[in-house]
Amino acid sequence: MDRIVIEGGHRLKGEVTVSGAKNAALPLLAASILTAGRSTLRGVPALADVRTMCRLLALQGAAIEREGEHTLHVSTSAMRGFEAPYELVKTMRASVLVLGPLVARYGHARVSLPGGCAIGDRPIDQHLKGLEAMGAHIALRHGFVEARCRRLHGATIVCDLPTVTGTENLMMAAVLARGTTRIENAAREPEVSDLAAFLGRMGARLAGAGTPLITVEGVAELHACEHRIIPDRIEAGTLMVAAALTRGDVHLRNCRPEHLDAVIDKLREAGVAIDPAADGVRVHHRGELRAVDLTTQPFPGFPTDMQAQFMVLAARARGPSVVTETIFENRFMHVPELGRMGADIVVDGRVAVIRGGGRLMGTKVMATDLRASASLVLAGLCAEGRTDILRVYHLDRGYEHLDRKLRSLGARVRRARGGP
Repeated sequence: MDRIVIEGGHRLKGEVTVSGAKNAALPLLAASILTAGRSTLRGVPALADVRTMCRLLALQGAAIEREGEHTLHVSTSAMRGFEAPYELVKTMRASVLVLGPLVARYGHARVSLPGGCAIGDRPIDQHLKGLEAMGAHIALRHGFVEARCRRLHGATIVCDLPTVTGTENLMMAAVLARGTTRIENAAREPEVSDLAAFLGRMGARLAGAGTPLITVEGVAELHACEHRIIPDRIEAGTLMVAAALTRGDVHLRNCRPEHLDAVIDKLREAGVAIDPAADGVRVHHRGELRAVDLTTQPFPGFPTDMQAQFMVLAARARGPSVVTETIFENRFMHVPELGRMGADIVVDGRVAVIRGGGRLMGTKVMATDLRASASLVLAGLCAEGRTDILRVYHLDRGYEHLDRKLRSLGARVRRARGGP
């Protein structure tokens, strides 16, 4: 099993291109179920989670062709299976995104319940509530959700809270339903809007994506299309923090700053300069970092997926910072590992107080989840000495060749064999 080895203390400088968004690619692959044609997705990141979704589609009879590293052609004309087994769902909770498309096109789906995960419970009750409102009969049997319906019909669905995968599942179900569907309190994330753009190119009639109210007029059928996936805003934000921590000067290409307003605001508050540049932004910093407080919120608020990375920045900044996590109940698992590197962090429930300004020292640490692994990489970049990060398979689920990208900017980082 791989580990990542970092020799800290090297300034990042140069250009790097942000990969396509994992959290956009997964629902787009699921949406390909909605038509029998051959859809083309460009800018698909080469990630473990994308490979898992492709395996799930192939298991159901989809034909997937790869063109180069970042283009996929997906044809579901020969679909014959309607099940997402536990063996795949347990490794990637986003597998549940096939539920809505399968019911919408075939009237039947059997999807394993995802269960809990390391960072907290992420139930799918809002998905099921919406499908039932559209006429699906839902049964829970032996750890699976079974949904059946001759044809879904439009409905007004009020989500109890904004849920990204829930909003996406219900959008995909609604595009082939009879009549009009209103999704209220919908998630507003850019990945939801990207899915809406893809569905629109397929012939769906929907409006309001990116707002709390999405309206869908169902159509009888959709057609295949071609679509380029949006850049990964979390990868971009992670690289921005890396530049700040190393007092670097980095030009991020294929970056949409409008997807990162909350992150950019906090970086500027910390004293980091962020300027428009060709096809992206330039991030540069030479002085001392200032402490910042933040609270995670659904988009357009500060993303929970950037909380762990900002905690590293807070550990290096002058003065105390307070981080409040409102999205997931168990998303401070990186704190003990950062503590082993010298970070002074005290956690009380969902609030972490970071006393910044101290030195970070390289050591052997273990990743516990995707974003925690990114925070350990960032800590290693600015730590004194050598950091060994174990269990980097977490990192590979959501960051495409992050070690290579950092190395191209001057970091001393490499992969090595060994470690749990």
